[in-house]
Amino acid sequence: MYCVHCGVASQPGQRFCAACGRSTGSVPLMPVQRRLAGHVRLLAILWFAVSGVRLLPGLVLLTMSDVARGFFPPDVPPIVNIVLNAIGWWLIGGAAVGLVAGWGLLQKEPWGRTLAIVLGCISLIDIPFGTALGIYTLWVLLPAQSEQEYRQIAFEAQETS
Repeated sequence: MYCVHCGVASQPGQRFCAACGRSTGSVPLMPVQRRLAGHVRLLAILWFAVSGVRLLPGLVLLTMSDVARGFFPPDVPPIVNIVLNAIGWWLIGGAAVGLVAGWGLLQKEPWGRTLAIVLGCISLIDIPFGTALGIYTLWVLLPAQSEQEYRQIAFEAQETS
């Protein structure tokens, strides 16, 4: 055998050329890592965490709305209690949708990417944690390369289940 780079004769089983140091045979390559491999799982966990943080105040507002009437002065209009209930339901609804997005990403559902992108855009106005999560979500899931890779991951996940 001869080195394909410099032409020096090499010994059988020799992996590198003694003259130029280049590989004489096929060296096993590193496995190709997907860009989304670690990011999708982390995104799902972050969506679960942020949704849990949003869920707690919503539950507190809803459960304490009747109790809060006793703490308000008598001249407070009844619309205040209605607004507190509406805010509580808004927080619970947002948390529920975030939990669904996290579950969709974790299970690699085809719709999980789209839902997470929409929620990431909406979360940009929720300073500071929502903004950070929205930027990270868009950075991970929005590029065209990510779309192709996520489709492949979702397809593989559906084949195995």
